[in-house]
Amino acid sequence: MSHEAILELIRRDVTAEEYDEIRRLWKRHSIAEDARDLRGLISTLTEDCVYEFPQTGHRWEGHEGAARFYTDLLTAFPDIHFDLTSIVIGPQGVYEEADVTGTWKAEWLGREPTGGAVRFRTQILFPWDPDARKFRGERMYVDGDERFGVAPRQGGASG
Repeated sequence: MSHEAILELIRRDVTAEEYDEIRRLWKRHSIAEDARDLRGLISTLTEDCVYEFPQTGHRWEGHEGAARFYTDLLTAFPDIHFDLTSIVIGPQGVYEEADVTGTWKAEWLGREPTGGAVRFRTQILFPWDPDARKFRGERMYVDGDERFGVAPRQGGASG
């Protein structure tokens, strides 16, 4: 990201109304995820949204990509559960940290399931698009269980 783009993010002002809007949309997104409501999840995203694991190069683009990401994630870990441990909301979007647990039942990121429990910590950025009034996707980082499949790989790969 260019220096000018970073300065624009830092200089963004937020009104109480916009803060509330961002918070409400994040809550709607989270509730839809917990309910496995794919349509509800997608409705919180811009058309050109991007889901990515920067540490591996896995990337899903647009609503179709986001739908594929969630379908694959929820198939691989049907009982996935996020315990929120931290959250920051501002004019740039939402940043959250969570402890995640689940059972690995199907292929994920090209790796075969173990059938066993996984536990890891995730940090997720939901960049806010102030024009579209939606999130531009999610940038996700994972610490912990390498079996989960997001430990860095040489050259990365597309999801």
